[in-house]
Amino acid sequence: MSVLFHLTMPDGPMAALEAVMQDVQTLQKQIVGSQINHFYPGNRPGSRLPRQLWGVAQLPRLRRTEKQLQLHHIFNPDLFPFPALRWLKKPVVYTAVTGLGHTSQAVVQKLAHQVHTLILPTLNDQQQLKAWGITNTAVIRPGINTRHFHYQPPPAEAPFTLMMASAPWTSAQFRSKGVDALLTVAQERQDLHLIFLWRGLLADEMRQRIAQANLGQRVILLNERVDVNDILRRVHASILLADDPALVKAFPHSLLESLVAGKPVLVSPTMALAEYVTANQCGVVVTAVSPPAIHHALNQLQNQYTIYQQNAQAVGVRDFGQQHFIDTTLALYKTVMAQ
Repeated sequence: MSVLFHLTMPDGPMAALEAVMQDVQTLQKQIVGSQINHFYPGNRPGSRLPRQLWGVAQLPRLRRTEKQLQLHHIFNPDLFPFPALRWLKKPVVYTAVTGLGHTSQAVVQKLAHQVHTLILPTLNDQQQLKAWGITNTAVIRPGINTRHFHYQPPPAEAPFTLMMASAPWTSAQFRSKGVDALLTVAQERQDLHLIFLWRGLLADEMRQRIAQANLGQRVILLNERVDVNDILRRVHASILLADDPALVKAFPHSLLESLVAGKPVLVSPTMALAEYVTANQCGVVVTAVSPPAIHHALNQLQNQYTIYQQNAQAVGVRDFGQQHFIDTTLALYKTVMAQ
């Protein structure tokens, strides 16, 4: 078995910290001879090249490379029919890491004709596509290496602390991912401390925001590789917000890591994980990317913290192990190659 993985994200110095890259590397370790290609044009976010042209310039190289490979697997936030996919000869498996979102029926149907299988994160997405007459789908939920994370209570004297580990790719995402709103809440809530895990991009801009908010004593910015489990030991919960489902994975790794480490989460309803959090009472859904909504969710979390924490500790390791993700994906590859 040999696979060419395609990533629609820049190949920057901190790319290995991205959850999608971690998923791909996990699969790559299982398949001798597999390779990674960055379908995205350039090494920094914000390419001016229209998405319709992504991969077109790579086609001569990809056509040569695929002679030694058995299939392609592309990971992209949403369901988008890249024209370059039509020119590939080997079967294409396509993962929409954020799910269906707002993608229209016509767009999904076009993509479904270009690829062998569409991988979705939830049964709800699959059922919607089935209603549209699209049946070449599979549901595979990501997982993490649970052995790297274990529960440790925060120090007894520690102030209430949140971790956010999904940094913006663009300046606009300071708003859309709730960073600005979270800093505002910290200004208004003297008992709140924040830890942001960054990935190289826009670090100076973030430092300026922290300084302008006069939060240097209560906000930590870690723009380096860290032991996430060690950071989780210092916090009470993790938070990730997004006003658009295309901004983050349906099941973000940072929140899965938090749950596996027994720390509850604050999450936007745009993510599929929100439904799981509600059903399992292992965190709180933040109804809007705004300071009032964050305040309300924090109050709920703190008032019932023991219940949310105990539930997170109970379900995290049980439900988000990595082996199921690996086994299910490899089984799909075998099915594709057998046809």
